[in-house]
Amino acid sequence: MKLLIDDANLDYIKKICEFYPIDGVTTNPSILAKTKEDPYVVLKKIREFIGPDKQLHVQVIATDAETMFKEGKRITEELGENTYIKIPANPEGFKAMRLCKEAGLKVMGTAIYSKMQAYLSAKSGADYVAPYVNRIDNLGYDGVETVKGMQDLFENNGYSTQVLAASFKNSNQVLQLCEYGIGAATVACDIIEKFVDDNNVSKAIDAFTKDFEGLVGKGKDMSNI
Repeated sequence: MKLLIDDANLDYIKKICEFYPIDGVTTNPSILAKTKEDPYVVLKKIREFIGPDKQLHVQVIATDAETMFKEGKRITEELGENTYIKIPANPEGFKAMRLCKEAGLKVMGTAIYSKMQAYLSAKSGADYVAPYVNRIDNLGYDGVETVKGMQDLFENNGYSTQVLAASFKNSNQVLQLCEYGIGAATVACDIIEKFVDDNNVSKAIDAFTKDFEGLVGKGKDMSNI
């Protein structure tokens, strides 16, 4: 499962990438608005940092298919070929997805709450769909199980579209989808930092260090004994 950062704060992105194996970055208009900077300035900084090989996902703003398509072309021109155009999974969006794919652009269907939206996005050529796990939970459904159903739908019908799950409230949701073989997940920085936030790990490391220093002396390790 690919792991992406759901944020546009470059300092946060750099911090996470220093320690964790990250495959890319996803953004949306609300995330970009939090930076209080010009969107393309922010996105170009992110692209420069992550390089051309990692994925960058950027959402369109327009509500009609033709303008969404124009946005998609501009986004790709500015940020490179490995940039995915996030298009909402509604009627105008499905049309825009087809236009973008016909032009060779990479596409993600976003704002997905149902398997039908996922199906229609796949039929429209989307490379990824982004279901909102926790938001689906908040509607009274099971977000994790809904996303698993989308994966099954794609596999059963032979679609190459992959699920890029989003909107998580905890690391367990991420792990459940990883165990199921979901293609990708985009996760907020604060949740990524909690992936291995376990006091038992710290206790074990402290015990190992104490025992080793008891043998060879304080401040010693395998590089300086």
